[in-house]
Amino acid sequence: MKEATSETAGVPRARQMLELAGWAAAAFARYDRASVMRIAEAVARVAESKAEHYAEWAVRETGFGVVEHKVLKNQLCSRGVVDAYRDHDYVTPRVDADAKMLEVPRPAGVVLALTPSTNPVSTVYCKVLLALLTRNAIVVSPHPFAKECCADAARALGEAAVAAGAPDGVVQVIDEPSIPLIDALMTDERTNVIVATGGVPVVRAAYGSGNPAIGVGPGNVPVLVDATADLQRAAEKLVASKAFDNSILCTNESVLVVEDSVADRFVREMERHGAHLLTAEERDRVRDVVFPEGRFDTTTVGKDAATIAARAQVRVPARTRILLAPFDSAVDEEPLAHEKLCPVLGMVRVPNAQRGIRTAVAVLRIGGAGHSAVIHSRNAETVMAYAAAVRVLRVAVNEGSSTGSAGFGTHLAPTMTIGTGFLGRSSLGENLEPKHLVNWTRVAYSTDPAEVLPSFEGMVPWEAPFEAVPPYPMPSNATVSTLTAMSSNGAGSGDGGSIELREELRRLILEELTAIVRG
Repeated sequence: MKEATSETAGVPRARQMLELAGWAAAAFARYDRASVMRIAEAVARVAESKAEHYAEWAVRETGFGVVEHKVLKNQLCSRGVVDAYRDHDYVTPRVDADAKMLEVPRPAGVVLALTPSTNPVSTVYCKVLLALLTRNAIVVSPHPFAKECCADAARALGEAAVAAGAPDGVVQVIDEPSIPLIDALMTDERTNVIVATGGVPVVRAAYGSGNPAIGVGPGNVPVLVDATADLQRAAEKLVASKAFDNSILCTNESVLVVEDSVADRFVREMERHGAHLLTAEERDRVRDVVFPEGRFDTTTVGKDAATIAARAQVRVPARTRILLAPFDSAVDEEPLAHEKLCPVLGMVRVPNAQRGIRTAVAVLRIGGAGHSAVIHSRNAETVMAYAAAVRVLRVAVNEGSSTGSAGFGTHLAPTMTIGTGFLGRSSLGENLEPKHLVNWTRVAYSTDPAEVLPSFEGMVPWEAPFEAVPPYPMPSNATVSTLTAMSSNGAGSGDGGSIELREELRRLILEELTAIVRG
């Protein structure tokens, strides 16, 4: 038998986690809405209370971003998410009397969540709460660069969920992610859907796993400022957005396209809010630092403007928040026309709004198809023309894109996962929200007028969970090592409930149980 390497040693345990998650999902799918909301509220409270703790930890572990901005993201992705969906119901069957249709919700089951290093804990918060609101179990696989803060956060949320009455194993996390382990999780038939947030290779691997997947594409956000814009407000919004968390969100603005007639005034307004306009020589030095040999240097991700300027030997004022880098045309050969996950903003001047729209289209041809775009304008015709021309699925108007396109500061769905749709070769064309993790069985009655839709009033197939939720039912042939591994994942904890309740759950989920140890 081939000896397990350090990379593959965790694969059997990961498969055990999926087995436990399947059991948790089957049990959780029987909870009523009141129980689900109680659990989500409890988890959100814990997440919000630890927002600052995990923001500091994420910056310390990854070296990316700004603590105060990560605190805000953690708050928005905990309390903000629950508040946004408080009045939504993904649990109770729906009746459409006119269509003579009964709709019964079906949770996905086991969600495998791949989370990034750029927005680590906020993405964990968001995906866990979306899963819980729809009665799914979730296994979090964090990026190796952020594994410690993400693992601790996921465990804290899982403990809060179980304490509020959720089944053991409803939230689990991989402590030591590796390529073989992630591949095993993605390709395992017990994984019902993969939600992948990260780089292009990760998303492509998710789509090629053979399991249903929701993935997102990269951004390269153009922002058009036309002559009708409120220049002072637009400058304040743009600088704040580009500086937010040191531009680490994929929704951050990448290239400013500004009408020439207002460009000088607009730059002065931006300088008032912390932008530094680079000279041609300074721009070239910054370009060489951010894009050495024409390729983006990932060591600049999430670094502040002063750090990048210092690397480029460019002197900037102490209050500098972003570096403004002018260039002539948006072509693929110009590195500054590409996505930049750092506070360097390219800038192109155009003679009129029509040319600006074409330039924004060119930026998106280079990268970011399906993602996001921004316009600052008070001309409705220009806004409409822009939205129709740019190949994206969300356009923020008179708002910063970093948070606006992510649903904070606009009425888009609040999320850390941005779908790029057909344009960006993604299965998701919207911001990820709970509705994407649940399907509905449609019970359709005959259209024959003689066929009468019966009343389903007061009928709900789910129940409030047992006061003492029975633990994961251990098989009689489980080995000591299996029991130990599963105990470390939270299985088998609790007071056990009655024998009758255990047997009832065993009976209900017997068909879900397969071999505990595989491979």
